[in-house]
Amino acid sequence: MKNSKTVLIDNHPGRNAQTFGIARELGTSMDLIHEPSVGVIGNKGDSQCYLGVQRKVEAIQESLLQQIGESGTKMSMRLVQPEYTIATSDGMRNGTKEMRYSLIGREVTHDSVCEHLSASGLEGTIAVVACDKPPVGTAAAILEHNRPAIIMSDGAIRPGTDSETNEPIDIISGFQIAGHKDGDVKKRVACEACPGYGSCGGMFTYNTMQTFIGVVGLEPLHMVSPASEDPRRVDQFPGELVGYLRSLVESETLPRDIVSRDSLRNAMIVSLAVGGSTNVLLHGPEIARAAGFGNFWRDIISPDEFNHLSQHVVPVLIDARPFGRYSMVDIDGKGGIQVIVKELLAAGLLNGETLTCTGETLAEQVNRLDPPKPDGEVIYTVENPFKPTGGLRVLGGNLSPEYSAVLKLAGVEAGLEDNTFVGKARVFDGEEGLLETLENRPEVFQDNDMVIVRYEGPSGAPGMPEMLDSTSRITTLCRERGIVVGLMTDGRFSGGSVGLVIGHVGPEAALGGEIGLIEDGDEIVIDLNVNEINCTELRYAAKREERRKAWEQTVAGNGGIHPSVGNANTRLLNQMRNSAVPANLGAGMHPGRKLWVSEPRQAVASGFQPKNVHRPGSEKAF
Repeated sequence: MKNSKTVLIDNHPGRNAQTFGIARELGTSMDLIHEPSVGVIGNKGDSQCYLGVQRKVEAIQESLLQQIGESGTKMSMRLVQPEYTIATSDGMRNGTKEMRYSLIGREVTHDSVCEHLSASGLEGTIAVVACDKPPVGTAAAILEHNRPAIIMSDGAIRPGTDSETNEPIDIISGFQIAGHKDGDVKKRVACEACPGYGSCGGMFTYNTMQTFIGVVGLEPLHMVSPASEDPRRVDQFPGELVGYLRSLVESETLPRDIVSRDSLRNAMIVSLAVGGSTNVLLHGPEIARAAGFGNFWRDIISPDEFNHLSQHVVPVLIDARPFGRYSMVDIDGKGGIQVIVKELLAAGLLNGETLTCTGETLAEQVNRLDPPKPDGEVIYTVENPFKPTGGLRVLGGNLSPEYSAVLKLAGVEAGLEDNTFVGKARVFDGEEGLLETLENRPEVFQDNDMVIVRYEGPSGAPGMPEMLDSTSRITTLCRERGIVVGLMTDGRFSGGSVGLVIGHVGPEAALGGEIGLIEDGDEIVIDLNVNEINCTELRYAAKREERRKAWEQTVAGNGGIHPSVGNANTRLLNQMRNSAVPANLGAGMHPGRKLWVSEPRQAVASGFQPKNVHRPGSEKAF
């Protein structure tokens, strides 16, 4: 009697023809073509972020090839050829209409990885990730596929050096000098800011999310912080990754076993401690959704809990760009992200019992790595932190009733007196008008203006572009003139943005949110004592109703859509417009919306509670 493999080979010669051909070309055994498949994937795109990815993928593929086989010491699996995703460059597209594709790139990566994993039936995956959005799309697809997988950061770029001042500079330096009068200076900084290759080097979105993915358990902690060009990434890490993956396959440890409620909370607490990008409050909920949790702010952590942790419990532990001096390679030089995780574990702020991709708990992994103590210059202790409070705050109020709005408190340079800002609205229906004004008439901005940029949300833009160009110009203007100008938007910001900037304000203007009712000269109040943003005029019901009726008439007169929304003239933009969920739920493209969580799971609390978090009279468990 023929065995099942022989039957498969005999009965399906057409399906087997290419499988035999691939095995022959890759140099693997033809007898393994019906074994479970294993492979490596990588993120690619049109910026320096991706230039180092292919050589890591090829190194991992070679390591897999050496460890695939029929002997008892090797993995009895079918090896598939590497696959790559594609995305745009945030840095080169900021301030342009093409920036609308940045967040959509996360969704395109998600779809392409999902197609590859599902159609290929991969039972084991190693992913090399780069830039901001593709790593999140990759992680989300891995969680939905839910077969053994592990992620490695491609690594950050090293800082450049200003040849005049000998100071370290990076891509943010180039954006912040945009308003400089001397064209030669602007060209010199641009030429010197980004030598080599790798993703943005400060604690911007890339490194925020690599830290998040490491702490949540999908990436070994010691692989987060080394530079892209660090030789360990091609000489040492590939073999380690294959070993970890083999253990995950053999133990049937799945991504959703690793990404739990507690590991997600750990990752968000570390994001507060590193002064992370506001984009973590888009990407964290999307990763939670892919892991089966329906609503991040209900199932994982509430806005009230988040703000309490940021205000009273978790300080910023690093002096890092954009709010400080150092880059990720400096953090790596002082022991890496694992130093920060060890410090937070020792302070009782993280649950060390969560599972990780190495097969160890978070605490066990850190203990094995045995990182040094914080050096006190780049990485600080909880007792003597770099900043006394966490780096992020979510805000409610009449402009953000669902607490979708987010402020990167670690990046605020001025404007908060007794934790309060009061200013006058200067309204722009789209970023293009703001950039034109900043370029040609910067003198119109006055002290305590609050710039309102709307119709740039997930549906309105569509695509929710980040506004690094705008925020950088405003930051430079404020520093030069000694004034405070804030910016509030239903769009989003780069992890490199600093200043009094508030993003993700929702509901967004295109969908009838209150931000669409603000008028020039309105009083805008930010009160971090109660974590609210309010428009004083909209406190009055009669005034609010009058403006709402006027807005609805404008929409009705334009065929049911506000004339200030962006043109959705491509298939992807149209998909984003019609399927994007709100920013506080991740701003992803999820057609049908009601079906956007596959295989929902219950958020079960472990009982772990960070130290010094219980508030008298509160029934909430942190």
